[in-house]
Amino acid sequence: MPGMIPSAKKTISKEDWEARLAEVSVDRDDLNKLIMNYLIIEGYKDAAEKFSQESGATPPVNLESIQDRMIVRTAIQRGNIEAAIDRVNDLNPEILDTNPKLFFHLQQQRLIELIREGRIDDALEFAQEELAPRGEENPEFLAELERTMSLLAFELNSPSPVSDLLTPGQRQKLASELNSALLLSQSQEKDPKLPNMLKMLAWAQQQLEERVTFPKIQDFSKAELVLESPAAQGGPGGSTLGNGGGTVTVPGA
Repeated sequence: MPGMIPSAKKTISKEDWEARLAEVSVDRDDLNKLIMNYLIIEGYKDAAEKFSQESGATPPVNLESIQDRMIVRTAIQRGNIEAAIDRVNDLNPEILDTNPKLFFHLQQQRLIELIREGRIDDALEFAQEELAPRGEENPEFLAELERTMSLLAFELNSPSPVSDLLTPGQRQKLASELNSALLLSQSQEKDPKLPNMLKMLAWAQQQLEERVTFPKIQDFSKAELVLESPAAQGGPGGSTLGNGGGTVTVPGA
């Protein structure tokens, strides 16, 4: 209502927040399983073996099964799409037979690699024979094919609306899509738990920040707790809570 003074937003000092975090009990075995889950699903075989030796965590699958997925991922990241397709068919031909979208993306990447190599005639022939028929059957595929063919209208090393197709991220996206399909064919989880937990953490921090000012993680790669200053928050002055280097000002207190 008009004239009402909003309630003060409390601020928790860095020391107090760290003390509260220290009281939370986290099972080390659960942490080890979380890390192992990420290494296995993402295909880091050597790292999973080393982590198992150092932590004592038992892998839930035979680590040798990771090797095939690593070979496929490496082939994709190097732009050797035909080798990746051959390897997948050797492992399980049904993967591509039952997933037309994934197969189209692989063929699309083959087209991108032909254009990258400057083999324009081969690219045009491949697009006409292999991709155009699939595009006629699916409007989504047709739109992606048209966008890929737009690469021919621009200099490869110059910025353009479709230059993202030539970045390492394009290959990585395809590698992840194919890795997920291989995992599902092996009755394994296709997504690691760790990234989803980080998303949940970011969401929880956002929700809590609406009510309390507290030290939060801004850069997940460093996992450092950062407490913004009152000036950075844009709030008026007030009294402080906590002691030591983590004290901050509480607006309106």
